[in-house]
Amino acid sequence: MSSKDELQLKKAGLKVTSPRIKVLEILKNPNNQHISAEDVYKILLENNEEIGLATVYRVLNQFDDAGIVSRHHFEGGRSVFELSAKDHHDHLVCLTCGHVFEFEDDVIEQRQLQVAEANNIKLTNHSLYLYGECKTPETCVNNLEAD
Repeated sequence: MSSKDELQLKKAGLKVTSPRIKVLEILKNPNNQHISAEDVYKILLENNEEIGLATVYRVLNQFDDAGIVSRHHFEGGRSVFELSAKDHHDHLVCLTCGHVFEFEDDVIEQRQLQVAEANNIKLTNHSLYLYGECKTPETCVNNLEAD
């Protein structure tokens, strides 16, 4: 547990507890972006941590309320979480395997501003989700036809 993690929790108005520190450590792993509560729970189990699924949901909801994480509701009905401290980016989601690709595109960003301006709106926030399917079935994690 790092003092940086403790400080982040305290700044968000949250008491420093073992479950919060463990979940935060998992979220800080670059491989764990766009992770569901169930996947956080599985990692905790693999690490022999005795933290229940209900606690994981509660911690993630508290982190979302405190602005530590962003919650995304992609197609397919499950919520995924990522740290909020990242720079703005958009998402491309495979509807077959659920993989989420992050991307940044200055042309898209500029066009969104133009559309808002043309409609007399000052943008304060936005999110863009694009949905499709992996082009190569072999690399699509959940594509059963690739077997």
